[in-house]
Amino acid sequence: MDKVKLGRTDLEVTKICLGTMTFGQQNTEAEAHSQLDLALERGINFIDTAEMYPVPPRAETQGSTERFIGSWLKKTGRRADVVLATKAAGPNPGLGWVRSGRQNFDEKNLRAAVDASLKRLQTDYIDLYQLHWPSRNVPIFGASVFQPEKERPSVAVEETLAALGKLVDEGKIRHIGVSNESSWGVMEFTRQSEMKGLPRIATIQNLYNLSARHFETSLLDETCYREEVSLLAYSPLAFGQLTAKYHDDRNAHGRLTIFPPTWSPRYLRPGVWKVVAQYAQLARANGLTPTQLALAWCYSRWFVGSTIIGATTLDQLNANIDAYTVKLKPELVDAINAIHAETPNPGQ
Repeated sequence: MDKVKLGRTDLEVTKICLGTMTFGQQNTEAEAHSQLDLALERGINFIDTAEMYPVPPRAETQGSTERFIGSWLKKTGRRADVVLATKAAGPNPGLGWVRSGRQNFDEKNLRAAVDASLKRLQTDYIDLYQLHWPSRNVPIFGASVFQPEKERPSVAVEETLAALGKLVDEGKIRHIGVSNESSWGVMEFTRQSEMKGLPRIATIQNLYNLSARHFETSLLDETCYREEVSLLAYSPLAFGQLTAKYHDDRNAHGRLTIFPPTWSPRYLRPGVWKVVAQYAQLARANGLTPTQLALAWCYSRWFVGSTIIGATTLDQLNANIDAYTVKLKPELVDAINAIHAETPNPGQ
C-alpha cells in the first residue's frame, strides 16, 4: 500500500483511509473491531472518525464510533501502528446532544471536544484533529450557492487556530485539518497561521467522487496544491450509489434505503441516477465492476492524498481495498470525462 505525507507534516499515511461512520449504527462493536483488524492486515494505517459519529447522528448513538475504536486500541495495543484522525462538530442547532448544542470553535468548546474524544478513543493524543464543518456561513452538504442572508455569528479563524495551538503545545493533538471547506477558507487558515505563527492546516476532508467533482473546478485543487494542503476524499461511492446496487434494485439494502432520504438527498437527484447508469455500463463494458471504476478514479487522481472508504461487511471492505490495484487506461478516463461533461456534478 503506497503512502504519502500529509501537507507539510511528518504524518505518513496510506493512500486508503478506513472511514468509520457506520460503527455504532450499522456495525456492532465486534464488527467494527473486525474491520479494523482487516484494514491493518491489508496494510492500511490511517483511520478517520468524528465525535458526531455514527451517521445519521442521534443522541442515543453519538460517540459510539470513537468508543468502538478506543476499545479496539485498548484490546490490541496497536496505537503506535495507526494514524488516528477525528473531527470536532461545527455549530448546528439540530445537534443539541453534542456539547449541549453549543458546538463552535472557540477554546472552551474545542478543549471539551478534544478531551471527550481522547477519553472515548482511550488514547493520549490525536494525530490529525479536524474541524468537521466551518463555524461561519458556507454552502455545504448539498448546498451549492452562497447565501449572504444566512450569515451568523462565527468564531474567527485566528481565534480557532490559537485554541488549537494550545492543544498542540499540550501534546493532545499533533496536527490539524479542515473539512467541508472552501478555497477562501483554506486561504484564510493558511494566511492566519503564517501571519500569527499558529498551527498550519495539513489537510482538507471534502466530498469527491464521480458524481461530485466540484473540487476540481472550484479552484480548490490549485489552492490546495500551492498551499500544500492534502485532500482527504470522502464519500467516494456516493453513499453506495456508484456501486450501482440501487440502479439494479431500487430497494437494495444500504444507507439510501435504511435511513430517511433527508440524510442523503443529493444522491437521489435525477442526474445522479442518470450518471450512475452510464458509469455502470462503462465499467462493465471494460471488465470492471462499478465499484472498481469509482474507487480507482479517486485512488488515481493526482490531487487526492488519501481516499476514505467505508463498508458494513468484510467482503465490501476487501473489495474496496482490492480496487486499489485497478489502473484506468487513458481511453477509459476520456470516457469518464465525457459523461461528466454531459452531466457535471449532479451529486455535489
